[in-house]
Amino acid sequence: MAHHLDYNEQTQRYSFFSVKVPAWHNLGTIVQDYPTSREALAFAGLDFKVEKRPVYTFPQREADDKGVSTAIKIQDRFATIRTDRNTPLGIVGKDYQVVQNVDAFSFFDEIVGNTKGVLYETAGAIFGGSKIFITAKLPAYIKVGKDDLIEQYIFLTNTHDGSGSIIAAFTPVRVVCCNTLNAALRNCSNVVKIKHTANAMDRLKEAHKLMGIVDTVSPMLEGIFNQWSKVRITDSDLQELIKKAMSPSKEILERVRLGDYEQLSTVFKNTCDRVFEYAVCAPSQQLETTKGTLYGGFNAITGYYQNVCDYKTDAAKINSIIYGGTAQQRGQTAFNLCDAFMKQSDFIIN
Repeated sequence: MAHHLDYNEQTQRYSFFSVKVPAWHNLGTIVQDYPTSREALAFAGLDFKVEKRPVYTFPQREADDKGVSTAIKIQDRFATIRTDRNTPLGIVGKDYQVVQNVDAFSFFDEIVGNTKGVLYETAGAIFGGSKIFITAKLPAYIKVGKDDLIEQYIFLTNTHDGSGSIIAAFTPVRVVCCNTLNAALRNCSNVVKIKHTANAMDRLKEAHKLMGIVDTVSPMLEGIFNQWSKVRITDSDLQELIKKAMSPSKEILERVRLGDYEQLSTVFKNTCDRVFEYAVCAPSQQLETTKGTLYGGFNAITGYYQNVCDYKTDAAKINSIIYGGTAQQRGQTAFNLCDAFMKQSDFIIN
């Protein structure tokens, strides 16, 4: 799997850092102590600046007979330039506001400033520095049953190529198998998106909403997951749950509901089989909280995308799990299906 981490020819370092444990690609800087956000910025090679510059057409010739350039300025279009390398990162409009990496990290400090025990764990850049990210682990856990723990993370990403908003989000990660439990609680989102056209104060006000989301979503998820861990689900019901959650379209979902599953594509059926195999065979699925339970069914679907599914690139995996891609969509569908199943289930474990 390709990683797309930025590589700095001058320093001969990859733009990534992690604490104590290296990432799967074994690249970047590994540090033993949790850094401040400023230190994280340096460790990850993100201490560069970005400027917005006018865009011109390429001249047909260097200059006319009088020595005047024939290049034409493009109205209201600008290039974002990484100044340490003088390389373009993207094309943006006149209202686009560059948010420097140092400001994005300081911005993150402001979000978590009143929460003790927050630890910055990873940071990095991909695609030449056009996208940057930082993750921080919160001190408390979501606890399911006696010893099934879910770590709580918040992360922030910023883009310099005009492709997206600044994103700050809450993400619970199950310790035992490292799968991200994508679950926006019913009508409560776990993501704050801030446009680059907003001013600094407005961005800060929006981002502060994130900690309020954490305070709301975390205890609700703990309550729901503990309920699900006491609901029995048969293999046949689990298979139906998987087929519905993994359906890539409304048409496929309707055919599953009508019992037309065997006529569907081999690729789709093989994917469902792999999820079911993970559900019944993975070591993380043998705990009291997961074996034969509704919570285990939910974990099987989210765990498949984290630990089994094949991705072409690391960036594709991140997009799928974190940025609203397939994994996040299937995880949310699974959450909704499990929620509905729990309400009609009579099989509660005593």
